[in-house]
Amino acid sequence: MSLADARASLPSSTGSWITAVFGAAVFTSAALLFAVQPLFAKMVLPRLGGSPGVWSVAMVFFQAMLLGGYAYAHVLTTCLRPRAAVAVHIAVLAAATLALPLGMAAGWGRPPASGETLWLIGLFTASIGLPFFALSANGPLLQAWFARTQCGQGRNPYWLYAASNVGSFLALLSYPFLVEPLTTLGLQVTAWSQGFYLLIALVAFCGALLVQLPAAEAPAPGGLIETGAGAAPDFRAIAGWVGFAFVPSALMVAVTAYLSTDVAAAPFMWVLPLGLFLLTFVLVFQDRELVSHRFLLMLQPFLLIMVVLTLTAQTAISALGPVVLLHLTAFFVTAMVCHGELARRRPAPGHLTAFYLWMSFGGMLGGIFTGLLAPHLFSWVAEYPLLLGLAVLCRPGASWRAFKADRIAQGLAAAGAALVFAGLIGVPAWPILAAAAVLLMRGLLIGAILWRNRPFRLMLLMLLAVGIMRVFDAGTGETHTTRSFFGVHRISVTDDGRFKQLAHGTTVHGIERIAATGRPEPLSYYHAAGPLGQAIAATRERLGRPIRVAVVGLGSGSLACYAEPGDAWRFYEIDVEIERIARTEFSFLRQCAPEAPVVLGDARLTLAEGEQGAADLIIIDAFSSDSIPSHLLTAEALAVYRRKLAPGGLVALHVSNRHMELSPVVAATAAAQGLAARGIAYVSPPEAVEAKRFSATVVVVAEQADSFRRLDAAHGWQPLRSDVRPWTDDYSNIVGAIIGRYWR
Repeated sequence: MSLADARASLPSSTGSWITAVFGAAVFTSAALLFAVQPLFAKMVLPRLGGSPGVWSVAMVFFQAMLLGGYAYAHVLTTCLRPRAAVAVHIAVLAAATLALPLGMAAGWGRPPASGETLWLIGLFTASIGLPFFALSANGPLLQAWFARTQCGQGRNPYWLYAASNVGSFLALLSYPFLVEPLTTLGLQVTAWSQGFYLLIALVAFCGALLVQLPAAEAPAPGGLIETGAGAAPDFRAIAGWVGFAFVPSALMVAVTAYLSTDVAAAPFMWVLPLGLFLLTFVLVFQDRELVSHRFLLMLQPFLLIMVVLTLTAQTAISALGPVVLLHLTAFFVTAMVCHGELARRRPAPGHLTAFYLWMSFGGMLGGIFTGLLAPHLFSWVAEYPLLLGLAVLCRPGASWRAFKADRIAQGLAAAGAALVFAGLIGVPAWPILAAAAVLLMRGLLIGAILWRNRPFRLMLLMLLAVGIMRVFDAGTGETHTTRSFFGVHRISVTDDGRFKQLAHGTTVHGIERIAATGRPEPLSYYHAAGPLGQAIAATRERLGRPIRVAVVGLGSGSLACYAEPGDAWRFYEIDVEIERIARTEFSFLRQCAPEAPVVLGDARLTLAEGEQGAADLIIIDAFSSDSIPSHLLTAEALAVYRRKLAPGGLVALHVSNRHMELSPVVAATAAAQGLAARGIAYVSPPEAVEAKRFSATVVVVAEQADSFRRLDAAHGWQPLRSDVRPWTDDYSNIVGAIIGRYWR
């Protein structure tokens, strides 16, 4: 009997059954693969202050391991017979169980003061490297095995890729809305381990089916099946696979960093772009077109132009509505365009593993560019508009030949080169630049209409608009940015020239009056009439002596100017760049508390190492942009603060946030620890806001009611009670906090 006859002799019910088994294995593997990403990243967050950079580096690690897994799958399918390949892979999966249950590897305690990226990659590798590697190989490997069976839908194994991404998408979507709010980390780890053991059984079953089918005995020199291999991909095809995978992968990391900086460094904000990224694979790797590629190509230019307009206008995210929706929609449509082009260029099943290998390589390069290189190459988030420009070049019609024939595109390129040169040599911001910026802003939408089929023109127009605005800001000498692992810090002078301010994302971290004489006045959230000023005054009045204060979060150093002779102030800051800015760009520390030490590192760790009972007042002011590290609000964190406090001491937590209602969380967590809580949502009158004295929401926590003193109803403070579930290191609910903010 020939091989074809043997396949044909299999009953259709057998083919359907085999299809179901392989589908279940691929689905389970993908769900585990993408469930572990937010799960383990959440474990790591407390070590690095809840920084969005943790997720960017995590994505680079995941993509690198994915590439390793795809390479391993490619070697197994091209170099080994099926029986040997099955045996090797089952052994690798079994070896990965040695890393279970998931947890942070021993020996990885306090992160270094610098080199956070390499430290994180080492931590991820030591903790979950082997399980993630083994899981990442399952997708292409099981598809290759299924294609080899030629049963059921085996002649088109790419549908399994869509199925795997359904599993990934559902795992990610369920994490912030079901898994995180309803379960603890401990329960998640246990369930994940059980799922991994189930997967081993499913993969072993698939391997047994493969080696028992007639197809398994066919020779497969140099390929995974003997038919359907097609012509080997050439360099141009491979470059296309890499390029179309690079752009959406890099853009995903950029969009994630943008959102999590201004909303929350938490799995909730991380999984949205990643979930949309995976959904595009589900949609494009189908036998029929589910979403019109032509419609997406028509829509994309307008969305990208709108994103550029928000970037050039320095638009703040005032709600989780229009701006966030715009960025996510633009990203989704762009990923659909790029992945749609990938799906159109997919090879015959004989080159399936090579296709996934090169596609994964492009994705890893995108993650490395955005997550590792960009923070060192640029002092601002230049990678985002650059990637938007590259996204335009993924549209049909973008070729070197088209550029050489387009004089307008060449003229725009020359203008862009001149602009870059002007920025490098520090040319002043001429009035003509401001006029050109206004014209370009108005011309962007026109360009999207007229040049949507001229990718080079549209790309250069977008980048020129961003570039002119950047050079104009820098040329005034009143705005400059610095960048670290923890984000981009913008130091600028207000339009009226009266104030200098420090901002991270869209949130101000300190304001100083320019040309003021004498002791600098704390402004922004730190003015004397505000809640933090009241808490300091109440502590000083209650004790009647010099006070000992620990401040978590340095910012511009504004609070230092509440220090008086005899006081002992100590600041805790995770970002060494912030310390440099506070000491050199602003005068609060220099003039008011030059001897106050600044302890570098995550405050949960550094506070715990200090002297117990050493503080009369602890101020938690560690938000970065509008993102507040959740690990500083948990029961374990309060226990650290409690040990640090002197008898009768006070903890003041600054929880101002545009997107989350955090006062009930603090109240519930404090009550669970036997502590009392009072809060205030202080609202500055318009004339105070004009003078840069802002509103603020603060919760104070103490063991004794006497500690509150002036912080009473007469001054706007109210006792807080809450029925929300207390947060712990094992449990937090970001979605619930967001719902509480918008539906209270």
